[in-house]
Parts: sequence; structure tokens; C-alpha cells
Amino acid sequence: MSSRISFSQYRLEAEVERCRSECQWEKVPGLVEQLAAARIHQDDDYGMLLLAEALLEECLLENIALLHCSTPLSEQSKLGRAKAYLNNLLSRGRLEPRCLNEALLLMAKVHYAQGRYRDAQGMCARVGIDDLTRDGQPLYYLRLLAEAFVIKGLSLDHQALSAASRVRLSEREEECLSCYLSACDAALLYLQELDKVCMPVRLKNIIGAHQLRRVMRVVESRGSQTFRKVMSVARKLAEVLLSSISEDGYWNPLSTPPNACLNREGTTHPKDVIYPSPKPPQRYSGDSSFCPQDVVEEAILLLLITESMASADAILSRTPEHSDAREASVQDTSSVYDLLTIGLARRGQYDMLSECLERAMKFSFNEFHIWYQLGLSLMASGKGVAAVSVLKECAKMSPQDPTPPLLATKICINQLHWLKEAEALAQSVIDMDERAEEALPRAHLAIGLCLSLRASDATLKADRDDLNRKALQTLQKAHTLDPQDPQIALYLSLQLALIRQVSAAMEPLEAALSLRSDELHSLHLLALLLSAQKHHQHALDTINLALSQHPENFNLLFTKVKLEETVFGPSQALQTCEEMLHLWQTDDTSSIPPAESGQLSQKQPSGPHLILPDFQETETGSQSAPSLAVSRLEQAMSEVSAISSAHRQGPTYIWTTLERIWLQAGELFMAQGRLKEAQFCVQEAGLLFPSSHSVLLLRGRLAELRGNLAEAKSLYDEALAINPRGHHILLHLGKLLVHMGRVALGEKFLRDALQAQSTAHEAWSGLGEALQNHGCSQAQNCFLTALELESSCPIRPFTVIPREL
Repeated sequence: MSSRISFSQYRLEAEVERCRSECQWEKVPGLVEQLAAARIHQDDDYGMLLLAEALLEECLLENIALLHCSTPLSEQSKLGRAKAYLNNLLSRGRLEPRCLNEALLLMAKVHYAQGRYRDAQGMCARVGIDDLTRDGQPLYYLRLLAEAFVIKGLSLDHQALSAASRVRLSEREEECLSCYLSACDAALLYLQELDKVCMPVRLKNIIGAHQLRRVMRVVESRGSQTFRKVMSVARKLAEVLLSSISEDGYWNPLSTPPNACLNREGTTHPKDVIYPSPKPPQRYSGDSSFCPQDVVEEAILLLLITESMASADAILSRTPEHSDAREASVQDTSSVYDLLTIGLARRGQYDMLSECLERAMKFSFNEFHIWYQLGLSLMASGKGVAAVSVLKECAKMSPQDPTPPLLATKICINQLHWLKEAEALAQSVIDMDERAEEALPRAHLAIGLCLSLRASDATLKADRDDLNRKALQTLQKAHTLDPQDPQIALYLSLQLALIRQVSAAMEPLEAALSLRSDELHSLHLLALLLSAQKHHQHALDTINLALSQHPENFNLLFTKVKLEETVFGPSQALQTCEEMLHLWQTDDTSSIPPAESGQLSQKQPSGPHLILPDFQETETGSQSAPSLAVSRLEQAMSEVSAISSAHRQGPTYIWTTLERIWLQAGELFMAQGRLKEAQFCVQEAGLLFPSSHSVLLLRGRLAELRGNLAEAKSLYDEALAINPRGHHILLHLGKLLVHMGRVALGEKFLRDALQAQSTAHEAWSGLGEALQNHGCSQAQNCFLTALELESSCPIRPFTVIPREL
């Protein structure tokens, strides 16, 4: 009997030590009751020490946010009870020396939590933590020791605020640093020892995964069918694979775990563990079966099998007598879909995930979690319309939660451009008042962005001015509610820039950059604001800084081209254009699907068509013969025909970017007077998008430079038919008509250009010229307005900064 009691005591004390090491404080009170029932530690207060530690740790976990802010805790119920237990222990003096040290360290933790830093330091000094040994100590003791060094260092830090001599402050800083270094060493030792304790668990997971695979491969029988459904063998195996098997440690289902893997986990007899039976049951052969190649692939396959069975067996009846069975069915399927989300998200297969979750809708009435997962998967797969509908239903199921309507607002703004719908959804968040909490500034930001975007789309100047005013007020309110949000500060600055309050826009932008100094759009906006103030060199330096952190951002590169053209001239800007073509060829073509990119690589040459043309002779610099130019042009066009035949296969934005690069290079060649090269670039862009209004506009400008005014007007008319509100098209067409002597019609188009973009100084200047030809006295006002707007005009429009949540 004595041996049985001794073994029971050993097992109970080992469980206590394990719970203390792994911080499982909720189990400690039950273990203390077992110790008391077994009459263990009757002669001391060990059980009271365990209760005090559990209460203290639970209190600290509940108030972790206050501790991070160094806010002292009041003597609430758990902290007060823990302190009373410890005071009682220390006054009675019945503890062993090691347990006494533990009690003193716990009391130091209590003093620190209450803000009594000198008393906490005194407890650490009383224990003499610097002299305590770490060899052969229990695992939980190493954690206590690491925490004690941290408490001593923090307590010294807080006391250093009082008046003291410079020498004493230096000594205290060195003592604090020594405490932190000792705490670091003790904590790392604790983690290493904890890892050794947890190692057998990972071994069991490996063995468990192998055994579950063996069960899955057993030849089907009537009894095993029920077993597989009830026990969810496939789901359990998927859980083990996703949680415990790494990509590098994976082995295929038809083989055994590698011995190296088992030996690494601590076993010396892997075969004895893997083959427990001398006569295994009959299994399916793997000759003609599909074999997964990685851990995620196998987990997804298992979960799809489980999902099909769970969907077939789901309880659809809504009658009260089936409520318990229906709830259990929903919980089982929900766990399967959660695991599917983990696996498919790791492969980026959001389309497949949304299809799986859509199948769950038939038994997920009013189940917020599954609906919310469906909304997120639709959002990730780019199905914006469906995602908004699902998230609206989520908002109805959980009217207190501001997240679903905010996500729907984000989709409406970023993907669908449903501005009024987004504004209504954001307003529903604002109507929650205090329930919205941290989401309230984001809701005001969303409304401000909607109003700003609507102002850009407005056709009447009065409506545009009114919407810009409301947008500015809303963004200012959002910034007042959360001045630490860098995105709100950025868009407040952008809105001020859009209404040409350039100097005022600097202040919120500085706040945004102080919060996030490497933010892409903030740096880009800073460069545009500097260019609006005519500090072009500083703007170029800012763009180069942004490009050092975002070297593949084409939006920044287009701004760099414009700035280089202004600062250094078109030649330097053309070099950047050539770098952009090379960057596009090396990076963006990787976004084309593999089969399509392979087809493209077979059709097109190695890339001569992505080099800017040069039809000048090397020695003389004069124009080469027309025949040579034509032959080179035809050769380049034949090379680029591969892109034209395949450009519909990849994402549209890739080819739009390439079109913009060619058009930008064409403008630079036109600025140099190299019209043949400009013509080549226009042809390249036209092969990508023949009906693009931007291509037609540049072709018209090129024809105008060559003196073909009628052809230029025809091309401008075609571009205007495609994009009736394009203010650049209206501007060039209006100026051309004035030049051709059709002043009245030209004036009309120039006024339309101003209606589309009231801050376009070129349109004001052109309108002034038209009115001057009439002899109208308002021409002078137009010229003054043009000068005023030109003084605050950025190198590129402020609208190149995307307004998105």
C-alpha cells in the first residue's frame, strides 16, 4: 500500500509541476484539492502557495493591457486574495526554503503589479536572485526566475525618475541592463527546456498521422463505414497534418515516416512504434491511386472528402425536436470549413473555398460564422457583388458588429465604385455610436472618401465644390477622432491638395509620415506637393527615396519620368522609360498564367521590341534614310505582334501599364522633336489597345505636330467619342479648333474641358486665347486664373494617389 501511495504522490506532484510549467492555472485548484485529499504536504502551506500563484497569474492575464501601460492594479478580488495568502504564508513560516523563495518572488510580482516598485525590488533582494542556481531546477522555477529579473529591472527603471546624481543614475542604468540580460538568458533556458518537454507530443502526432493514414487505407467494410463517419477519421488526420507536420517533414501516405524524423523527435525504436501488429488488415494497393505531394494537398483532399460526407448528412429540419442534432451537425461542418479555410488560404485557392462555403448555405441559416467566412472568401476571390450581399446579411445577423458593414464599404469603394452604397453602409456604422468604438473613425474616413470620389465624378462645378467641402469636413472629423491613424491623415492631406490648399496639406501629411515614414502613398503625395510648390529637385529626391523602398512601383516611376523631364530634360527621362520597359518585361509577365506565359515565350523573341527605338545614325546624329526607318519599324512591329495576339490572356492591368509606358516614351520623343520614334511608340501602344482614347489622343497630337490638322481633328473626335469627359482630349481639340480659325467651337470645347476639370490651367489659358481673339474683356481674368492655378499645379494630378480603404 505504501508503494501505491508513493507512486500516487509522485504522479500528482508531477502533474502540479507540469501545470505550473505550462501555465495551466485553471487546473491548479483541482490539484490542490487532490493533494489535500491524499494528505500530501500536510505539514506545510504548499497548497496555499499554489492557490496564491494561480490567483495572481489569472489576475495578471486579465489585466495584461494595464500592465503593458504600467498602470498599477487595485486590490481587486483575485489580487487581494493572492496577496492575503502570501502574507499569511510568510508570517507563518512553515514553508521549505525553496518554496519560501517562490513565495517571496510571487510577492515581488504582487508589489510590482500594484505599482510599489521599491517593495518589489526589496523582495528580489531578499531572495538574492543573482545568487540562485539554475542547474537542476524545475521548469516553472526558471520562469519565476526570469520574471524576477524583469521585475527588478523595471522597478529600478521606475525609481530612476526620482532626483539622483548623474553617477548614481549611470550605476542604476547598468544594474537595469544586467537584470534584463539575466532575464533574457533565464527565459531562453526556460523555452529550451519547455521544448524538450513538449517533444514527445510531436512524436505522438507523427505516429498518430501515420496510424490514421493506415486506417484510411483499410479495405472498406460495413462496420468501418460507420466508424469513419462517426469518428471523422479524415478530419482528424487533416487536423494533425495542418497543425503538426511541416512542409519539410512531410512524407507521402504510401511510405513510412523517415527514421531521421523519428530519431530527431527522440525515439530510438521507430519500427516498433510504427508496426505494432504482426498481421495488419487488408489495405487498398496504391498502384493506381492518386498520391498527394505535400502536406497541404493531402489535408485539402481529406477535408473535401469530409465536407462531401458532412453536407450529405447535414440535418436540414428546423423543427424543435431536431434542434440538438442540427446544432451538433452545424458545429461539425463548421470545424471542417475552418480547416478548409486554413488549407486553401495557404494555396490562395479562394475561388474553391467560396464554392465549398456556398454549398454550406443550405444548412447554415442564421449561422454568422459560416456566412462571414463566405463573405471573406468571396472578397478575397474578387467577387465583389456577391461579397457585398453576403456581408450585408452578416450585418443583419450581428447588428452590434461594425466589421461586416465596413468590409462591405471597402469592397464598394475599392472594387465596385458603388459610392452611394458605400456611404450608406458607413453611415450605418456611425449610427451605432458607442458600439462602433474603434470603427467610428474608419466609418467617417469611408464617407469622406466617397464624397471625394463623387466630387471627382461630378459634372457641375457647384456640385463638385459642395461635395469637396463635405468631404473635407468629414475627413477632418475622422482625424479628430483618431489622430494616430496614418491613413486618415494621408487622405485629409490629399483632400486639401485636391482643392489646391497645398500649404495646408503639408501638416496632416507630416503627421502621417511621422506615424509611418515608409508608407508608399504618403511619400508619393509628398513628392507631388513639393512639385506643386515648384521644388522639383526635392520632389525627385523624395521619389528616389520612395523607389528605394518600392522599386517596382510603376506609379512612382511615371512620376519620376515627369520630374526628370522637368529637371534634366527628356533624354534622362527616356532612360527611365527604358528601365521601366525592362522592369515590365522581367516582373509583370510573371503574372500571366503559366500555360499562357509559356505560349507567349514561344511566340515572341527575347525582347528587342521592349527597347526604345533610335532612328538616328550613330556617327552623325542625323536622321537615317526613310527606308531604313520603315524597315526597322516593320521589324519591331512584327516582333511585338506576339504580345498583341496574347494580351487578352493575362491580367488587364499588365498590358495597360505597358501601353502607358509606350505613350509616355512617345510624349518624350515628341518633346525632342523625334517624330519617327514617337510614331513607333504610338504604334506599339496601338497594337495593345487599338481603340484606346489615350492612343488616339497621342496620334492626334503627333498629326498636329506634322501639320496634318484635319487628320488630328478626326483623331481627337474619335477619342472624344470613346471618352466624352476626357479633359485632355477636350483641351487639345479646343486649342486645335481655335488655331484652325473656328474660335467659337473651340471656345465651347475649352469650356467643356473646364467643366470636366476646373483646375486645369492649360484649359484656362486656352480659353483666354479664344476670348482674346473675340476681343472679350474676360480673357484677362482667364489668364490670371491660369497663372494662379499653374503656381499650385503638381507634376502629375493628385488623383494618381488611389483613394481606397
